[in-house]
Amino acid sequence: MGGRLSGLTTRGRCMLAGGLATAGCAVLLDERDLLRIGAFVALLPLLALLVARRTRRSVAAERTLRPARLAVGGGLRVDLLLRGGRLLSTLRLTDAVPDAAGPQADTPPRFTVHSLGRSAGTAGRSAAITYRLRPALRGAHRIGPLTASSTDPLGLAQFEQTLAPATTLLVVPRVVGLVGVPPALGAGEGTPGAALAHQGQGSSDVLVRPYRVGDELRRVHWRSTARYDELMVRLEERPWRGGTTLLLDRRDSAHRGRGAGSSLEYGISMAASIYAHLVARGEPITMVAEDGTELAAPGASHGTEAMLDVLAQLRSSARADLGGPELSANADVLAVLGELGPGQLESLQARRPGGGYAVLLDTATWDAAGKAGSGPGAQATAAALRGAGWGVVVATASTSPVRAWDELVAAAAARVQVR
Repeated sequence: MGGRLSGLTTRGRCMLAGGLATAGCAVLLDERDLLRIGAFVALLPLLALLVARRTRRSVAAERTLRPARLAVGGGLRVDLLLRGGRLLSTLRLTDAVPDAAGPQADTPPRFTVHSLGRSAGTAGRSAAITYRLRPALRGAHRIGPLTASSTDPLGLAQFEQTLAPATTLLVVPRVVGLVGVPPALGAGEGTPGAALAHQGQGSSDVLVRPYRVGDELRRVHWRSTARYDELMVRLEERPWRGGTTLLLDRRDSAHRGRGAGSSLEYGISMAASIYAHLVARGEPITMVAEDGTELAAPGASHGTEAMLDVLAQLRSSARADLGGPELSANADVLAVLGELGPGQLESLQARRPGGGYAVLLDTATWDAAGKAGSGPGAQATAAALRGAGWGVVVATASTSPVRAWDELVAAAAARVQVR
């Protein structure tokens, strides 16, 4: 690999200059002993230069992340393996790590290697170095490059080089386990059963699916259970829907806070948890951004892992309004919303006249500076959304995603009972 800042140090240059000056004076004074001393002093930095240069060329390194993909707040181990010949000088290593992936940016992991030992079962010499990271922010973080500075024992010469290139660490949003689902979003029956309701003439009037934990025993269809040799439950009064559209509001102007503690990160974690929960229940779901763009990996499946990879690298949007294409009338809509300013509530209603469900973030609780926003406030916005036919729960900075989802499910169930 390439080197930089290579050559004699300040000490080495001073010694070289001093040796040459001494040798020059010895020649003028015809002092042979002084000439030998001057020559030795001048030659010493050059020998140190050869030692440091040999160390630079004889060492190679590789980095392994265990694991290379994890959720925010999780821990990982970074293994550095050095291989090469015998070290004739000290090797100082520095591995570049961004602040979001672990330590402070001005204190990257640093190590000093004095020698490489022989390992059983491997040729040559090697040394293993391990350190740990705990990423605080989602994203694709570059760990590295690993740079090494080789010096001689006297510090007369130094060579700096890159031993290993950067490695990408993918940190995905944190996903929490959710329970239940608002009645209009399936009530535990799964949208695939709804699609079967439109099989055409000749289809059975009784639609069934495998039993899931939490299903009522009164809905067990015993004839189908005996036929398939496993518990089956009936799907009753099931209107057809085209799945669920999950709307994630990522507008920068709609969120407050910074870094991992911002309302945007809360909203992304909330959306990721909802997506994973509905996928696990068998519900077809599509996640879209506030402008209607579908969030999906090109050529990848629509599974939870693929969606988390997309959300890991999602950035905020510069759009100020909430307008966009109409949300599908054949799909339920569930939105994770930031602050709604003047006219934005009407834009959302125009995109979805029939209403839906929303987790509305009270972004003022994420604002340490306490600056007033341009919107009417979370509670007033929630009241306006409810008046337009939306089921809404307001989440603050202290509200856990699990609690917000439980409140949304409970409010939706109460709403259905009132009707």
